[in-house]
Amino acid sequence: MTSPLPRKRQITHGPEGRSLKEELDRLYLEINKPEFILHDPVQFPHRYRAGPDREIAAFLAASIAWGRRDLILKSAEKMFALMGTSPYSFIMEGGYKKLKGRCVHRTFFEDDLRYFCKGFRACYAKYGSLENLFAAAADVWEGIGLFRETMAGGNNGAYTKHIANPGAGSACKRLHLALRWLVRQEGPVDLGLWKSISPASLFIPLDLHAGRTARRLGLLERRSNDKKAVIGLTEKLRGFCPEDPAKYDLALFGASAPGW
Repeated sequence: MTSPLPRKRQITHGPEGRSLKEELDRLYLEINKPEFILHDPVQFPHRYRAGPDREIAAFLAASIAWGRRDLILKSAEKMFALMGTSPYSFIMEGGYKKLKGRCVHRTFFEDDLRYFCKGFRACYAKYGSLENLFAAAADVWEGIGLFRETMAGGNNGAYTKHIANPGAGSACKRLHLALRWLVRQEGPVDLGLWKSISPASLFIPLDLHAGRTARRLGLLERRSNDKKAVIGLTEKLRGFCPEDPAKYDLALFGASAPGW
């Protein structure tokens, strides 16, 4: 039996006169605990031991991480059940060819899962791993662009709305979320699987709730949740922790997400 969700936490300047950095650090430590995993999509890459399974699971789970979290988790259970015990084997052995057109999560259907599988297969054929693909790029944004292009290459040049385009100014929230899970070395929530990319190079996965909280705290002035907002917010947070700015995604999430 899982423990109930904790109540929503607030970031405030307390009577002790703590700075905003100290408040964010405090909240990060409260959220970055094993019990958080039970109620978050990060639980799915945690279920696997092999590196390819974990990195594939991270991108797939993050790709449907929008909407109510209970529904996200239900949909992810259904999606990974389709793939058996090893997402990597399911992809490389062509199991995705048997997928039909049923709904997986809201606007994400089995056809979209098939797209991802074919794209992942192209990524592994060319780079050997998703980590190698991103490590081949000059920075994270270029890596996302390279990932998008390689995934399209595995699908006869077709693009999907479920892989954001940084070249069009997208915040790429779900891709940055997957990268946070895979790159950040400080557990227990994040996996720290990839060693060739520095946590210092990560950007905040910016969604509606995190954006509202960041603006309330004076960390973000830009009104749109786009690429420029992600860069601006992350630069502010780098001032607090240059070696690991994405850690504060957990603090912003904990202060803003419904049910926390």
